[in-house]
Amino acid sequence: MYGPLIIKPGTSRNNKTGSWRVELKPKFLQKDCIGCKMCAVICPEGCIQGEAKNTYICDYEFCKGCGACALICPKKDILMIKEE
Repeated sequence: MYGPLIIKPGTSRNNKTGSWRVELKPKFLQKDCIGCKMCAVICPEGCIQGEAKNTYICDYEFCKGCGACALICPKKDILMIKEE
């Protein structure tokens, strides 16, 4: 059937994969968040943390900038912004 979802970082915790990030990174607006946790569930590196609505953050040292979190957010409360 389906394999297990990644719910915590794998080897990225040792390698700090954020240095591989593309030119974009997620920005959590924390305005319309409903606390569905879909961003944290879909993150391939498990670098999104949060417990309640409007509290989700991303650990940029491990984020690769794939944009999966922004795509899955039902409220579009995560934007992909240009790296500074």
